[in-house]
Amino acid sequence: MSSQCTNKILMVKPSKFHFNEETALNNYYQKNDNNSLNLIQEKALLEFNNLVEAIKKVGVTVITPEDTPIPSTPDSIFPNNWFISEPDGKLFLCPMFAENRRLERIKFLGTLIDNINCKNIKLLNFTKFEKENLFLEGTGALVLDRVNKIAYGSLSKRCDKELFEAFTKETGYKMVAFHSYQSINSQRLPIYHTNVMMALCSNFAILCKDSIDNLEEREMVINSLIESGKKIIYITEDQTNNFAGNVIQIKNNKGDLFTLMSERAYRAFSAEDIKIIEENSTIIFSSIPTIENYGGGSVRCMISEIF
Repeated sequence: MSSQCTNKILMVKPSKFHFNEETALNNYYQKNDNNSLNLIQEKALLEFNNLVEAIKKVGVTVITPEDTPIPSTPDSIFPNNWFISEPDGKLFLCPMFAENRRLERIKFLGTLIDNINCKNIKLLNFTKFEKENLFLEGTGALVLDRVNKIAYGSLSKRCDKELFEAFTKETGYKMVAFHSYQSINSQRLPIYHTNVMMALCSNFAILCKDSIDNLEEREMVINSLIESGKKIIYITEDQTNNFAGNVIQIKNNKGDLFTLMSERAYRAFSAEDIKIIEENSTIIFSSIPTIENYGGGSVRCMISEIF
């Protein structure tokens, strides 16, 4: 049986992190106050280092290649969007929405392959679909139940339904596709990545059901989670805006489980929510406001699992 969690992760050390105008076209969590680029990078690097240190301290293997300022890849700090590593050796290279994000694969693919545990890697390269403007952005677009082989995906510009289906056929996952939305200026607009409104851990799931406006789709997702044995922590849209859905569970080399999140997400959870999370894992949280505000992603986006 596959494990939901891994003890080896990839995190990319930023060299020129800043607000990315290309991704802001449909990532409404990004904020830009036109602050100094050097100051933004300085703060982001400190936040990154503090999070990495906290994770390494509990015995998790963290691979931290360093980005280069040229060519510019401002979102390299979110590597989970350009690949998916599977326990059976499959490595899925993902088609990316923003052109300047596609350069991340070129920079870090060698490091990734060197650190994959499986010697017989089967490469599934979907990057050719970028030419057709079709995208499927890794474990941002897909939230994977690796034990029960169920893939959840909120359909959007960055989660194409046909590519989602092709991924499940190649990997053996059951496809659970739906639509989720957030309120922006009195409009209901698609949430750009599934992993901001949903997370899957060993014994529990986090879900913003209120973002799934279609009641049949909402019931489908909830029933799938319940039938697969997950206790569901329901979060509000306000909690989602504070990245309470953007968490990830990993394990250390002894098999101990840790649930990682930002301090902002931690403060957004209720005491009851925290109790459920702590039933089978230890929470690690870290303050990353610069990364969250300018990048529009949080801790889960910063971590790519390596199997």
